[in-house]
Amino acid sequence: MLYSSTTGIGQDLVLLHGWGFNSELFNDLIDRYKNQYRITKIDLPGHGRSDEVNGGLNEWCDEIIKILPNNPTLLGWSLGGLLAINIANKVSISKLILVASTPNFVRTDNWEFGIGANNFEQFSDSLQLNLSKGLKRFVSLQTKDKTQIKHLNQTIDNYPATTQALNQGLNILLKTNLIKTLESLSVEKEVILGKNDTLVPNKIAKWYQQNNIKTQLLNTGHLPFLCDDFLL
Repeated sequence: MLYSSTTGIGQDLVLLHGWGFNSELFNDLIDRYKNQYRITKIDLPGHGRSDEVNGGLNEWCDEIIKILPNNPTLLGWSLGGLLAINIANKVSISKLILVASTPNFVRTDNWEFGIGANNFEQFSDSLQLNLSKGLKRFVSLQTKDKTQIKHLNQTIDNYPATTQALNQGLNILLKTNLIKTLESLSVEKEVILGKNDTLVPNKIAKWYQQNNIKTQLLNTGHLPFLCDDFLL
């Protein structure tokens, strides 16, 4: 069973976090918008308080779909963005919001908007050597707000991901290509990117705009929703 928690009033908004983290990451964002949206946060399989789910992208998404409210706005950050795209291709949602995310994280001959697979694997390997320490260092590079850093560090320690889930998530990040899927979606789409993001190159903003997807480019790194300029 996957963990979820719902807060607030208004249109349904569902938040999907990224690799190695958990839904507590969104608490500040929820506090900001709980009077405008009925917000559901979900721990991904094997992350936080959720049970592991065997399989990969489709199996993870099928479990998430079981607890989605009807026709929500679906926001996916990083790995959560890939899941959100795949879910939007399976069930009806009212809007898709991708945050620091891309339909294909890995650069290929036909896709210049990713990072090298070797660089990605080195990054993940360095994190997994000491996941807690690695994620905390990553967070410290994304915000200078000491209160935010303290809160996020506590959530990293309190709700770690399992080794199986980390391996599954990394496999999804490395092998998933949803470019055609995203292009074919008729649902309203919006993207919020960080100018200084080292995992999702900001030049992808032009590709999103060429595909008629509303795009915001904020002066942040890979965690744009920690910034006061982040607006839904």
